[in-house]
Amino acid sequence: MDKVTLGKTGFEVNKNGFGALPIQRVSKKEAVYLLQKAFYNGINYFDTARAYSDSEEKLGAAFKYTRDRIIISTKSAAQTGEDMEKDLEESLRNLQTDYIDIYQFHNPAFCPRPGDGTGLYEAALRAKEAGKIRHIGITNHRIAVAKEAVESGLYETMQFPFSYLAAEQDVEIVEMCRRENMGFIAMKGLAGGLINDSACAYAYMNQPQFSHVAPIWGIQRESELDEFLSYQVCPPTLSGELQDKIDKDKKELTGDFCRGCGYCMPCPAGIEINNCARMSLMLRRAPSEAWLTEEWQAKMKKIEDCLHCGKCMNKCPYGLNTPDLLAKNYEDYKTFI
Repeated sequence: MDKVTLGKTGFEVNKNGFGALPIQRVSKKEAVYLLQKAFYNGINYFDTARAYSDSEEKLGAAFKYTRDRIIISTKSAAQTGEDMEKDLEESLRNLQTDYIDIYQFHNPAFCPRPGDGTGLYEAALRAKEAGKIRHIGITNHRIAVAKEAVESGLYETMQFPFSYLAAEQDVEIVEMCRRENMGFIAMKGLAGGLINDSACAYAYMNQPQFSHVAPIWGIQRESELDEFLSYQVCPPTLSGELQDKIDKDKKELTGDFCRGCGYCMPCPAGIEINNCARMSLMLRRAPSEAWLTEEWQAKMKKIEDCLHCGKCMNKCPYGLNTPDLLAKNYEDYKTFI
């Protein structure tokens, strides 16, 4: 099976990383089954976060007795060193372990550094010296912060959105990490659900120029896990058919579109922005009936209540004009009902 070395950490992980955000939506029994099935079929890297409700607890239940055979990364969105230390202790308890392989700052609006006044990086260093974490990483959605983190030399891994819909500036981050021997962990490899052919996504990530890229696929169902496990036996390659699909998607999805990251939320008007702002794309890329229920019609109608307060725009890591996107998607949506 295809392997990736996560930069200076030296960790060798399966090209299929298990993104554990979605397992917070299933029962503990289902989650443990999925996690253990992944492990016993060769997946050895599992990524979670303190913010993913009970995801850490489910990993702890699944891997209490096989902890030394897997790589775990988790994250803290704390704004101070003191709060980060509290997050770390809770993560250790939830994961039923005394160390975390990669501890990541969770999408900070800035690049934490020693002496910046927050105490975040100093707290991470103390935890590393105490053996509670092995390597310090960072996740981000912002190009400027990601670049600064790579150039700082302070971090051993970068987790960043990356798929075949990536813009040139996103690919530049990937290449920067290769040059600096910094582990690159690709989140949103399916572009938040916009990519509906996982074989295309895997084949793209498995190209030689991305040999250092470790994707983490968000997995919630056994059928999803089975898809990615099948690629370990028979890896898809960028054949004419798969390349044609990728080219078609790139043509359709270039420009400004909502990636569904959710950092604009919550909305003061109660709009479910991360789905409503990309409804036009979802209607055309998934069975439309699922998006035309009375429940979804009511959610889309809430766009009429937009306050145009600008809070979503200020928080969008991609600089989108979110109220404008919402309005356009709503007008389009009404043509389907």
